[in-house]
Amino acid sequence: MKKILFVILLIEGVILGSNLSKVKINHHEVPLIYEADHNLPIVTMQLVFQNSGMLFDGNRSGLARLSAKLLNEGTKKLGAVGFATILDDNAIHLSANTGRETFVIELSALKEKFSEGIKLLRSLLQDPNYTPDTLKKLKLLTLAQIDRKMSDFDYIANRNLYKILYANTPLAYPSIGTKESIEQISLDDIQAFHNKHLIVDEAIVVIGGDLDKKEAQLYSKEVLEVLKSAKPFQLCHCNPTDTPQTKEVKKETKQAYVYFGAPYYVDVNSSDRYISRVAMFILGSGGFGSRMMEEIRVKNGLAYSAYSRAAITKSHSNFFGYLQTKISSQEKAIKLVKEVIAKFVKEGVTQDELDQAKRFLLGSEPLRNETLSQRLNRAFHEYYEGFELGHSKEMLKRIEKLDLKTLNHFIKSHPEINRLSFSIVTKK
Repeated sequence: MKKILFVILLIEGVILGSNLSKVKINHHEVPLIYEADHNLPIVTMQLVFQNSGMLFDGNRSGLARLSAKLLNEGTKKLGAVGFATILDDNAIHLSANTGRETFVIELSALKEKFSEGIKLLRSLLQDPNYTPDTLKKLKLLTLAQIDRKMSDFDYIANRNLYKILYANTPLAYPSIGTKESIEQISLDDIQAFHNKHLIVDEAIVVIGGDLDKKEAQLYSKEVLEVLKSAKPFQLCHCNPTDTPQTKEVKKETKQAYVYFGAPYYVDVNSSDRYISRVAMFILGSGGFGSRMMEEIRVKNGLAYSAYSRAAITKSHSNFFGYLQTKISSQEKAIKLVKEVIAKFVKEGVTQDELDQAKRFLLGSEPLRNETLSQRLNRAFHEYYEGFELGHSKEMLKRIEKLDLKTLNHFIKSHPEINRLSFSIVTKK
């Protein structure tokens, strides 16, 4: 059955696989990730800018996010309503968003309308809606969102965890910003952010759908040629604290919201990433059957859900998890989390747990590659993290061959996940 699965995946790789090339713009060579899919007459493009997310907000927390929001307000010439009307009339989707490390502009449309979408994207990049009224509206909306988040106890607990783990680093600040930082952001700040970060030097194009490779190259050039060139930024790597800390916030709540995290010394380009995936699945990311869920919910009834996983990116790497429990069970739940993780590191896992993890991870893999967007997203992350396209399939083969001794050696070599910090929202 496993051999059949890999044959299917290899066939899919030939028929549906993404490929990498370069687009030459003056003296720049911009990476182009492309995949054809003629099942539907749709074309989709992502223009990704590296080193341009919230990690580059500087002393203006929320700047990257607000800069993306402004690009969703159309051009200065047409205004937000006029620009949106053209998009709607042509069934074109065009939007900008930002993460911790990247800034992404997405464009999708029917094949016959995609060239019109490219024109609109070009005009957006050349003439953003830099007006005081636009900024005022965006600030009011953002401040209202910040207010709402103050009653979201999951958000509060999660944000405080990152303040503990990454104190004095950009990760300690919320991507949405604070009331104080949002009020300080000016149009000049946003324009400077766009000029510094939305540059051809940092661009990656991800495009696919009902078009051939030559068309993909031409569309990409049309967009890239309007971008400026500037000196690229360097992505910082933030290290989490290895000193356990606990922060409690008192609210009017009937549940305790418990978030926990610790260092996890696995780099984004580590050859052991596939082992980590199996280990974390068994510990807490595998749902029912995982150690966390089994011990905390099934055996002790302390939470409806208990979850943990590893966050491994270019900018940071840590272990984290969360659960909700009754106020009266809070201390018992925290104690049990510590015990489950300590036992996991000390004793490792069983052959049965490894076999079950393999069956799920290998058996569910086709579901992660059903759509074009899933395949393009995977290809982008393979390239972005420094691997060759198709790396994920190679990791599946390694998971299939993974033995218990190797897995347990890996688990026991990461005792740092025992150095747990806790962020808790509980009753007054």
